[in-house]
Formats: sequence, structure tokens, C-alpha cells
Amino acid sequence: MLRQLIKALLEMFKHRGKKRSLRHNLKIAALLSSVAGMVNVAGFFSVQTLTTNVTGHFAFFVDEIFKLDLLAALTCFGYIFFFFMGSFTSSLLMELVVRKRENIVHLIPACIEIAILFFIAFFGDGLKAGFPNLISFILLFAMGMQNSFVTRISNSVVRTTHLTGLFTDLGIELSQLFFYREQNRKAELSSSIKLRIIIISFFFIGGITGGVFYSKIGLQALFLGGLILFAGLIYDNIKLNVILLARKLKRKQ
Repeated sequence: MLRQLIKALLEMFKHRGKKRSLRHNLKIAALLSSVAGMVNVAGFFSVQTLTTNVTGHFAFFVDEIFKLDLLAALTCFGYIFFFFMGSFTSSLLMELVVRKRENIVHLIPACIEIAILFFIAFFGDGLKAGFPNLISFILLFAMGMQNSFVTRISNSVVRTTHLTGLFTDLGIELSQLFFYREQNRKAELSSSIKLRIIIISFFFIGGITGGVFYSKIGLQALFLGGLILFAGLIYDNIKLNVILLARKLKRKQ
């Protein structure tokens, strides 16, 4: 089972930068943005904290500084810091691994994110009463990791944990469709628009699904996020095996 999971992770993340096609980016965008949507809603419902981005937390941090509430300011800074540390840790691990085995460069951050989701799903409701900020810190760390490794492998094309920049880019690109006449440029714009719509749509779908499940089972709803990611990995592994089998049979003919 472990060997198959590793193979699945390798197939899913092995294409980097220019080697990635639109299909690769659409696949990982749909998968990870749905997980981010679930984390965002489950985190907010459980501890009333946004757990996939830090834009609002920075505003609250400044506000608490002006109020001279240093404890609240330190908490807001912690939200920002843990998201940053997730991004830093993910990139650091990738740099360390790429020097030895480039083909498994994304394995460690992906596995850490899965482990965090299952950890919070299992222990989160127990932590919520006594250590609510710990839940926020851990989930922000996980989303920082996700945003970092998906940004790197897609050459900054895919971002899955927040929507502000996506809606900005989508508005710009939709307006450009009225002015570009070259077929190549229009095709490029259409592909980019499609990618952004997929990310936004699956973020919403993940959020709604996470909200429904949270109302029934609490933070155990994050098990669903982990299972979706796991199912995506298994599907990728099955698809890879089918392709390899087809090639093998073709050579024998």
C-alpha cells in the first residue's frame, strides 16, 4: 500500500513548470482547491478563524496593535507566521530533496498536509475547547505548505488557498477577450480563464461540502478532505498503471 501511494504521489506531482499541461493544472487545481475550501469553512466554523489566507489577519494584527491589545496582536501575528512557516518549510523540503532525488520532490510536503488534515479531524474537536488557536495555527501551516508546493510545481500558474487574486485575474482576462483577435492569444486567455473558473468553482464546492459535513460531524469533516486527496492519488495511480499496461500490450503486438 505504501509503495502504491508513493507511486500515485509521484505521478500526480512529477510534471513541473513548462512540463505541465493545462490538463495537469486543471486536475491538481480541482483537487487541492476543493480541499482548501473545506479547510477554510471547517476552520471558520470551528474556531471563527480564516485558515487558508492571511490578508484579513494582517489587518486585525494592525488593529490590535493600535488598541494596545498585545496578546490579541500576537495571536494575529501567529496566524501570519504559521502560514509563512508552512510555505517556507514546504519550499525548504523541496530544495533539500531535489538535490538528491528530483522525482520525489513533492512527496514530503504532500504527505505532511495529509497527516495534518487527519490529525485535526481526529483530535480537533478535543482541542477546540482548550486550544482553539492551535487548530488555526496548524491549519494555516498546512495551507501555507499547499500554496507553496502547488505554486512551485505549476510555475506560479495555480494557487488554491485564496480567491482575491483569482477574481482579480479573472476580471482582467475576461475584459481582454473583447480586444484580442489573434487565435493563439485568445486560446491562451481561454485556457487561463478556464483554470481560474475551475479553482473558484471547486473552492466553493469544497466549502459548501465542508460546511454541510461540519454541521453533522464537526471537525471530522476534514477526514473528507483527506479522503478526497487520497482518492485522487489512488485514481492517478490506477490511471498510470492502465497506461503502462496498454503500452506493454502494444509492444507485444
